[in-house]
Amino acid sequence: MDNTNTTRPGRVVMEGVGARVGRGPDWKWGKQDGGEGHLGTVRNFESPEEVVVVWDNGTAANYRCAGAYDLRIVDSAPTGIKHDGTMCDTCRMQPIFGIRWKCAECPNYDLCSACYHGDKHHLRHRFYRINTPGGDRVPLEPRRKAKKVTARGIFPSARVVRGVDWQWEDQDGGNGRRGKVTEVQDWSASSPRSAAYVIWDNGAKNLYRVGFEGMSDLKVVSDAKGGTFYRDHLPVLGEQGPGGRSGPGGLAIGDQTNVDLDLEIVQSLQHGHGGWTDGMYECLGTTGTVVGIDEDHDIVVSYPSGNRWTFNPAVLTKVPNSNSTVTSASETSVSTVPFQVGDLVQICSDLERIKVLQRGHGEWAEAMLPTLGKIGRVQQIYHDLDLKVEVCGTSWTYNPAAVTKVASDGTAVGSSSERLSALLKKLFETHVSGDVNEELVKTAANGDSVKIEEILKRTEADVNGMFAGHTALQAASQNGHIDVVKLLIRHFVDLETEDKDGDRAVHHAAFGDEASVIELIHRAGADLNARNKRRQTALHIGVNKGHIGVVKTLLDLGCHPSLQDTEGDTPLHDSISKKRDDMLTLLLERNADICIANNNGFNALHHAALRGNPSAMRILLAHLPRPWIVDEKKDDGYTALHLAALNNHVEVAELLVHQGRANMDLQNVNQQTPLHLAVERQHTQIVRLLVREGCKLDIPDKDGDTPLHEALRHHTLSQLRQLQDMQDVGKLLMGLGTQGADKKSSASIACFLAAHGADLNVKNKKGQSPLDLCPDPNLCKALAKCHKEKRSEPMVAPNTATIHPHQVQEAYEECMVCSDMKRDTLFGPCGHIATCSLCSPRVKKCLLCKEPVQSRTKIEECVVCSDKKASTLFEPCGHMCACDSCAALMKKCVQCRSHIEKMSPFIVCCGGKVSSIAPTSVNVHVPQQARPNNANDVQKLQQQLQDIKDQTMCPVCLDRLKNMIFLCGHGTCQMCGDRMAECPICRKAVEKRILLY
Repeated sequence: MDNTNTTRPGRVVMEGVGARVGRGPDWKWGKQDGGEGHLGTVRNFESPEEVVVVWDNGTAANYRCAGAYDLRIVDSAPTGIKHDGTMCDTCRMQPIFGIRWKCAECPNYDLCSACYHGDKHHLRHRFYRINTPGGDRVPLEPRRKAKKVTARGIFPSARVVRGVDWQWEDQDGGNGRRGKVTEVQDWSASSPRSAAYVIWDNGAKNLYRVGFEGMSDLKVVSDAKGGTFYRDHLPVLGEQGPGGRSGPGGLAIGDQTNVDLDLEIVQSLQHGHGGWTDGMYECLGTTGTVVGIDEDHDIVVSYPSGNRWTFNPAVLTKVPNSNSTVTSASETSVSTVPFQVGDLVQICSDLERIKVLQRGHGEWAEAMLPTLGKIGRVQQIYHDLDLKVEVCGTSWTYNPAAVTKVASDGTAVGSSSERLSALLKKLFETHVSGDVNEELVKTAANGDSVKIEEILKRTEADVNGMFAGHTALQAASQNGHIDVVKLLIRHFVDLETEDKDGDRAVHHAAFGDEASVIELIHRAGADLNARNKRRQTALHIGVNKGHIGVVKTLLDLGCHPSLQDTEGDTPLHDSISKKRDDMLTLLLERNADICIANNNGFNALHHAALRGNPSAMRILLAHLPRPWIVDEKKDDGYTALHLAALNNHVEVAELLVHQGRANMDLQNVNQQTPLHLAVERQHTQIVRLLVREGCKLDIPDKDGDTPLHEALRHHTLSQLRQLQDMQDVGKLLMGLGTQGADKKSSASIACFLAAHGADLNVKNKKGQSPLDLCPDPNLCKALAKCHKEKRSEPMVAPNTATIHPHQVQEAYEECMVCSDMKRDTLFGPCGHIATCSLCSPRVKKCLLCKEPVQSRTKIEECVVCSDKKASTLFEPCGHMCACDSCAALMKKCVQCRSHIEKMSPFIVCCGGKVSSIAPTSVNVHVPQQARPNNANDVQKLQQQLQDIKDQTMCPVCLDRLKNMIFLCGHGTCQMCGDRMAECPICRKAVEKRILLY
C-alpha cells in the first residue's frame, strides 16, 4: 500500500469509524435519520468525500463529508480517540475519550462530552473544543443560550431487534423478537459507550455492539431519549481543521467583531495573547474588523480610531449579517443593531406573546412577570442582538422583538432630559389610560388594600378580572397579603378561578409558602384538593417547593394526602424524590397510601428503593399498614428488593431484609431473584448480604440459570473481552495478562456462592451446569474445593439458638393428660392448648394457668387455605381459625370480623416461650426458614389473594374496593374512576360513572 499520498481525509476515515452522529448543517434528506436528534453510527468511508451511516432505526445510506456536510459528530468516544494525560474535572474520566472540552476562562479545566452537554461547570464560560489529541482548539460561544437538542435512539428503555451486523445466533429468541435496552456500556476498555446491554423478551440478556468498529448489532423499533446536546457546538464530520468552516475562533479576515464580556474576564483572557493596555478600552463598546490572524491563531482587529489590537479569539464575538466595512461606532449601532446601550424600552405586556418570543432568547421565567409592561434601560447588546435590560430593580435578557423603544423611532436617542421627559410621558399615559384589571392585579400583588377598596368601587372594576393571566386573588395569595385576600373574599371573589396553567389561589399560596392564606381561603370554602393542568394539588406544590409549613397546614385542614398528578406521582413520591423525610413522615402520619403506584408502576417503597433513599425507606418500613406490602411487585415482577439489588443500593437492601423482612426469593417476570440481579451486575455487597441472610442459592430463572450460572457466564465473557483488548495474546495464554476488575469480581462471587452451598451440577434449560460455562480449569478446581469445604464443615451442636422452630413445637404438641394424642383443643377464656379432644371434657381447670375452663373448641383446619391446621390465636376475640401463613395476611378475624390486636402462635398457647419462632405483635412475619413448604404455600396464598382482588378490588390501584362502574360494565374505585376518560379494561370512552353503595 502506497502511503505517500496520505492526507487529512485519510485520518478522518481512520478516526471516524464507529462515531455516533446526527444530522449536520447541510442535511437535506428528510427523515431518513428518524428526525432531528436521532443518532446513527459511522460504518465506513466510501471515499474522503462520502461516508456510510447506519441510523439507529435501521436505515443505512451514504452522506457527504466534504464540500457539503450532512453530519455532526455527537460522540467520538466509540472510535477509541483519547486525550492522554487529561482528566475530566467533573466525572474524573481519565483519560478523556472522544471530544475534549477545555474551559477558556479557567486554568487547566477540562470536561468530557457527557459532562459538557450535561451542563457541568459554568454555562457562561466559553470553551475550546479539541476534537483529536494535539488538534486545533476551536473556540465556542457560552452554552448559556445555545440550542439544545434531545438525543434519541438506542438508549436505556429503547425497544430493539437484531440489526445489520447481528452474528449472535438466536440469543434474541429468533429473528424479529424484541428486547429492551437497560444500559449503554463499553464494549471494550478502548472503546467507551460503544455497546448496549439488552434483556430480550425471552429472558436472555447480553451486551451488543453499537458503534464498536462501526458495527450495529441492534435496530431500534421504539426509541428512547438519551439526554441532550448542544447541536451547534459539535464538530462537523469531515471538517479539515483551521481551513474549514470553523477557522481560528470561527473568524475570518473581514469579519466584524464585538467584545461583549466583562472587563475582568477580558483582561484575564488576554494574558499570553498580547496582554491588556488602557488604550484598549475603546474595544468594549465598538465594533471592529478582523484584519489578520497570526501564527498563534490570535486575532488582529482594526478599529475606527485606526488602532489595531491583538486578541485571544475567546474574547471576540462575531457580529452576524454585516457585509460592509464599519467606519464608525455610531454607524454600526444604527445600521446593524436597532437598539443602543442606554436606550429606554418598554417590555411587552402580553404574557402569551412574550413567552413565545423568549424561546431561544433567554427563555421565560415566572419571576419576570412583574416586568410586563414596565420601562427599563438597555445595559448590553449581545452578539445575537438579544438585549440585557435593567427593569424593576434587576436585569433580564429579552428578545429585541419583545421590547419597544420609548423614544421616537428612527432617530438617535437624545439627551438625558429628553429621555426623562419621554419616560414621564409614557408613565402618565399608562396611568390615565391603564386597564382597570391591570391596576387591580398589580395593586393586589403590592398588598395595598386601601387602593384595592377604591378600585373595586369603580363600576367597570371586576373582582375576578385578569391581567397577564392572573387574578388579584392569585397575586395576593402568592405574596401573602392577608388583608387584600380578606377584602377580596368580602367582595365575593371566585376562589376557584384558574390561570392558564390551571393553578388556583390555593396553588399560588402554596407556591409562595403562605400557609396563613391557605387557612383563610379554606374557611371561605376553597377546594384544597383542586388540581391544575398537571393534575397537581397544592400539596404536591408544597412538597416540591419544600414548604413544610404549607404541607402541615394542608394536612391539618384535611386535604387528601394521596392524589396523583399526570405522572401518577403522589406527594409521597415527591417527598422521596426531594429527600424530605420530615414531609414524608407527616404524610404517613396522615395515612398517605404507600401502595399507590405512579405511571411507571412504582409505589412509594419501589420509588425509595429505585432512588436509593435509605432514610425514606426506614420511615416507610416503620409505617407499613400491612407487612406483606414490602413484597408488592410491579407489573414486571420487580419488588423493592429487586430494585435495590439491581441498582446496588446496599443500605436500602439491608433495611428491606432486616427491618422489612422482605422475601429474598421472589422472582420477577423473567423468574430472576434479587440474587440473580446482584450477581449479574456484580454488586458484591448485595450478594454477600442476601447469601448470609439465607436466600436460596439455586433458584433458576427463565432460562434455567442459577446465580452461579450467571456469575460464571460473566467471568467467561470478561475473559473474551480481555482477549479482544490484549495486544499480546501470548501473554494471556501464558496466564500473565492482568485481570480486569469485572473478571475478579465475577470469579470471587462464584467462589462465594459455591462456598455457601450453591449447586455445581444443576443444569439450565440448555443442559449446561455452571462448570460447563467456565473454561478456566483453575477456577473450576477452586469452585469444587470451596463447595467441598462447605459440605465437610462439622455440624454445630444444637442449642436453643439453632433448634428449628418445628422441633420446638413438637415438644409441646403432646397431650398433657394421655401423652398419646396431640393437643387439639383450645380452652376459653384463657386461650391455652393443653389436651387432646378426648381428654378435654375431663379437665375443669386449665393445666397451664389453673383458670376455670368455660369453653372447649376443637382446632380445625385453616378456614382460608384448608391445607394446614389453624395455628394462630387472635386476640382479643380468642379464635384460632387460620394457619400462621394466612394469619400474617389478616387484620380482622375471619370468623367474627373483629379487629386483631395481637397474634399468638400455637407454641405460645401450649405454654412455650416466644423466641425466634414468631413475634407476638400484629405485624408477625415468620422467617423464611420457619415456614413449612414455604414456596408452595406462598404461591397458593398469593393466587387466592389475587382471585379475591380480581373480583372485589379496583383493577387499577389494586388496593381499594370497586365502588364505581361505567356503562360498559367494568368498574374501578371512585378515586381511580374520577381520573379516567376511558375504561382501563375495554378502552371504551367513559360516558357515565355510577357509584355503588
